[in-house]
Amino acid sequence: MGQAARRGRRPAVCQIVGYKNRGKTTLIGALIPILRRQGFSVAVIKHDVHGFEADRPGTDTWLHREAGAEAVSITSNESSYVWESRSRSLKELVNGFVRYDYVLVEGFKDEDLPKMVLIREHEDLELLVRLKNVKAAVCWPDMLALSKLAALGCPVFEIGDPQAVAGFLQQQHNLLSNYNI
Repeated sequence: MGQAARRGRRPAVCQIVGYKNRGKTTLIGALIPILRRQGFSVAVIKHDVHGFEADRPGTDTWLHREAGAEAVSITSNESSYVWESRSRSLKELVNGFVRYDYVLVEGFKDEDLPKMVLIREHEDLELLVRLKNVKAAVCWPDMLALSKLAALGCPVFEIGDPQAVAGFLQQQHNLLSNYNI
């Protein structure tokens, strides 16, 4: 159980958004161990518009799904996997992770939760204007010098400094916990 759950608080939720191949998964993968070392629990929700396959042909869960089960779950002493043949809203997914200190959401650009936008190319800049609830930008070094980023009025971090991004998440924990879904 996370510190937030023990204190009866909601988790800090932050979306990590950007176009394909901008480093979202890599950034989240770097943030998780930093936050965990600080004693926080972390959950991740990933949006995949292309579909995915979590279990492999021949496994028990795969066989159950192939037999027609509409929901399959497997659990062990260390992990659990749940599959249902229905989509879930981001609200449902976040509400399923209320026991964690942080819920990092990869994708769901058009949702209204607090977000960090990844900026790697010039065309990414339009996201800073178009998207709602942008709290920070995370940029590649050659994009940091752009005057448009300086005029944002929100913090800008370099992609190679996940420690600073994690520090921002910790500093903004209360703000990120006040999401409306």
